[in-house]
Amino acid sequence: MKHLKAFAQQLWKDESGQGMAEYVLLIVVIIAVAAVFKDPIIKMVQGKMQVVSEKFGSFGNSDMGN
Repeated sequence: MKHLKAFAQQLWKDESGQGMAEYVLLIVVIIAVAAVFKDPIIKMVQGKMQVVSEKFGSFGNSDMGN
């Protein structure tokens, strides 16, 4: 019985797998947030890409005093 108690205490104090579990939980949370806010994120990125595209389109058409 002493061996079982000692083993349980050792297992309880062992933190070697804790880091991996935290990383997995963090990834799960990020994926969940991305899934919930997928449509607003896509609209925002498309809007920003449109602005960048317009800026690049007007960049070549601007007259630089020539």
